[in-house]
Amino acid sequence: MKGLIVTNGYFSNEATRNQNSRLVEEFNKLSVTVDVIKSNDILTKLGDTSPIVYNNNGIVLPLEKYDFVIYLNKDRYQAQMLEDAGYVLFNNAKAIVNCDDKMLTYQMLSNVVSVPKTISSPIMYSPNDDDKFLSMVESELGFPMIIKTVYGSMGKGVQKVDNFNNLKEVFTSLRMQPHIYQQVVGTTGEDLRITVIGGKAISCMKRKNDKDFRSNVELGGIGVNFTPTKNQIKLAEIAAKTLNLDYAGVDILSDGFTDYVCEVNSNAFFKGTESATGVNVAGKYALHIINKLKNLG
Repeated sequence: MKGLIVTNGYFSNEATRNQNSRLVEEFNKLSVTVDVIKSNDILTKLGDTSPIVYNNNGIVLPLEKYDFVIYLNKDRYQAQMLEDAGYVLFNNAKAIVNCDDKMLTYQMLSNVVSVPKTISSPIMYSPNDDDKFLSMVESELGFPMIIKTVYGSMGKGVQKVDNFNNLKEVFTSLRMQPHIYQQVVGTTGEDLRITVIGGKAISCMKRKNDKDFRSNVELGGIGVNFTPTKNQIKLAEIAAKTLNLDYAGVDILSDGFTDYVCEVNSNAFFKGTESATGVNVAGKYALHIINKLKNLG
């Protein structure tokens, strides 16, 4: 058995490098060889079942027929074309789309779990002010509120506004791109990250950031091992199943009475969770992939 990891060709940091190396390490323990290729080294074309790849020497070669592909990128088009060419992706292309578009995520989850009250931005074709719309948002959500770009990772594109003038400023900066307005739930800078593999929650860390309203470890948040409630586990597992994810990092918020699914990450990093919880997330993911492929037969 041989696998491929596809990683974004234009971004790399300690967390992404750790994710790649941990997966390679755990698959090697299972006697499975895994190659790592940057997304921009693979050329996929519509209707083509034979993608090509540029190797380190600049030579063009057909992409091998790997048994599986771990797609650590968010390029929905390339992911789908790799599936169309016959590759088995983890997570699958549709699941990547479901998570990459935050508004789509909330729409899919809103009928099965609690999510924060969320309002989608209006589509705008030329720059306009819209105090009437913003007044309606204020009346529904109050202040403070959270504003998020629909597409974004690691806390990027997430802002907190405390008054109407601040709301107008952020609206003006984002009005030509999809974004959402969301109620504040619980204590800002604090949440739970529950990792779900194969439909089962395997770990949970509580993240807290005293210097930022965003809890992300990449932004200075600190993660510690945490025992979630049965309801929090249930919410995380339902969210992963609804979005058709083999692997997910599900973020949970609580106001003391109700638990809410805040976000679901299809490519959640391993390092913070493994360090905080002691759970071998990469190993469990590798084993899940092998077992699922065997069952698919």
